[in-house]
Amino acid sequence: MTNKNKDKKTEDSKITELEANWKRALADYQNLQKRTIEEKEAIVKYSNSSLILRVLPVLDNLELMAKHNKDEGLKMTIGEFQKVLFEEGLEEILVEKKKFDVEKMDAVELVDGEPDKVVEVIQKGYMYKSKILRPARVKVGQKKEDK
Repeated sequence: MTNKNKDKKTEDSKITELEANWKRALADYQNLQKRTIEEKEAIVKYSNSSLILRVLPVLDNLELMAKHNKDEGLKMTIGEFQKVLFEEGLEEILVEKKKFDVEKMDAVELVDGEPDKVVEVIQKGYMYKSKILRPARVKVGQKKEDK
């Protein structure tokens, strides 16, 4: 083999290697771009979650007050407050009389009742745009023990 042929082969293999490296770098860059876009979308989508988490105790207190106070103005205010939160993507986790679900609920007490069913809701749980924001705190039924 002549030197010219060797140089040509070396040059061709070098070009092939550089092309492969360039393609890999381009693919890595495109993946980075996609990941960055997805992260930005997630930040925008869930940006209100921390604010909503901070105002949920206020909603809890207003609802508790409404149980003991039959003021129609208070009920209307709570309704408007809930409407705003629900329009932003908040959704109540409905758990009353349902089977206990560790993903969506925290059991705070076991009480007499139908086994593994929610007997009482202590604190409402909420989801925000399909993610659990705050699990429901519940009392769960268990079989009565013979005395």
